[in-house]
Amino acid sequence: MSTVSISRMKRALLRPSSTLPTRTLSSSSTVRPNEVHNNFLLSYHLSFHNRITSVPPSHVPLVAPSLRFQSAMANDASDISPSTALTPFLLADIGEGIAEVELLQWFISPGSTVRQFDRVCQVQSDKASVEITSRYDGVVKDLCAEVGGVVRVGQPLCFMETQRGNDKEETLSNVVEGERLTVPAVAMDYAKYYEEESFVSDDHDAMDHGDDNRSRFSSSSSPSSSSKLLTSPAVRKLGKENNIDLSTIKGSGPNGRVLKSDVLRLIQQNSNVLNGDTGLAPSMAHATTSAYDDSIPLSLPQEDEILPIRGYHRLMVKSMTSSLTVPHMVYTDEINVTSLQSLRATLKPRAADKGIKLTLLPFFLKAASLALKRFPTVNSSIDMERMELVVHKRHDLGVAVDTERGLVVVVVRGCEARSVEGIAVELGRLFALAAEGNLTEEDISNPTFTLSNIGAIGGTYMSPVVLPPQVAIGAMGKIQRLPRFINDSSMEVEAVQIMPISWGGDHRAIDGATMARFSNAWKHYVENPQSMMFEMR
Repeated sequence: MSTVSISRMKRALLRPSSTLPTRTLSSSSTVRPNEVHNNFLLSYHLSFHNRITSVPPSHVPLVAPSLRFQSAMANDASDISPSTALTPFLLADIGEGIAEVELLQWFISPGSTVRQFDRVCQVQSDKASVEITSRYDGVVKDLCAEVGGVVRVGQPLCFMETQRGNDKEETLSNVVEGERLTVPAVAMDYAKYYEEESFVSDDHDAMDHGDDNRSRFSSSSSPSSSSKLLTSPAVRKLGKENNIDLSTIKGSGPNGRVLKSDVLRLIQQNSNVLNGDTGLAPSMAHATTSAYDDSIPLSLPQEDEILPIRGYHRLMVKSMTSSLTVPHMVYTDEINVTSLQSLRATLKPRAADKGIKLTLLPFFLKAASLALKRFPTVNSSIDMERMELVVHKRHDLGVAVDTERGLVVVVVRGCEARSVEGIAVELGRLFALAAEGNLTEEDISNPTFTLSNIGAIGGTYMSPVVLPPQVAIGAMGKIQRLPRFINDSSMEVEAVQIMPISWGGDHRAIDGATMARFSNAWKHYVENPQSMMFEMR
């Protein structure tokens, strides 16, 4: 490449972002494939060394380009025809104000051939699990995110070799336009990403990924080229707590990186010295340990575990944070569910013949729907900006479900128009999706009232937290066999099935009297299920 071409490239790199053309990297009819590849690498290195900061990192991948990706570019350059292009598959805006998602699983791998509408990956937002499909026909070149990682909207999920013209806005190419050379914006974003210290992964990641990560470390820094000690913050903390100079340790990781195991090995050696297990002659061992007090117990420090907040847990954090603005009130009572359990036992075989698992929960939801008809303000939401109370005619009842991914509230919509059987069928569908992690946004969004069956795990009374913009929530405790008087005038005692119930309400919308009357209505339907049948449609 001539000196004139290099100087043009430098001027293009230093040009403000507003003058940069489309982000493309593909061959054209006037540029040979090998020259395209060389131009890309030269553009990248120039932007790296000049520390270009004028282009915002709108397409920075969570995982830097792997050695496999760089090798594929070099090896396949001669195979790239003028009709193909290297295209980043960007995470599109999936709506509802979602800015980032957690990657749950890949359906593709490097080298896979992908058609339009084929599944690419499954992601989890704060609201639901979504499967993303391909917008292109092409071959996968590299994956830009790892399972369990977070991808922001606008960042690439993967790179694909596609036919030219699929999507000019997302295609990466070097295009010679007369005297001006278009510089790939993504190359500059990669350079900025490489400069960040966060690119260095943790010890276990380096050990798990082996040669691939060793290649990444070699491309970023090495002991000979950087004065910084290659290690993670957790290892630095461990060394500081034990007064160990990490620079004196010969690291066993990639490029001499000091791993946690190196530090623990040194601590263990020091511990053996203190305990007299030195492997020396008795006289030398005695001289070595005489300065220490053997009565002092020694133990290896335990490193704290850092867990990222993802998926449903993240949604719970946001919901509970917003609930701090709600002035709560709590009302509790106990319910005799003996008659209801007898009715369920009678109907259970019939439901099983239809493939329905019949529990007490569908009865509780239907009883709540009937009570909400009598006290509609409990099924409302409050708008503080307009100072309005929105009373919902439809009963979209939420049910808190404990899953492996965390607590999630599924929504049974239109309970006012459903029978107990219909509610049981819908609950079965939602519980199955929750167990698989395949709930959609429609399945978990915008309940108007919520019940939590905490009693399935244990406990009696609790203080349930209202989830804004709802104004009420109920929590059912554990059903217990307890002695109770038959009536207020009799001294005769009988064994009954008692379930505690706790109600939480937003005191801005519901007063104590309304909550008590609603609770009594719900109690009446549960304790007398025949009355519930009488009022059902």
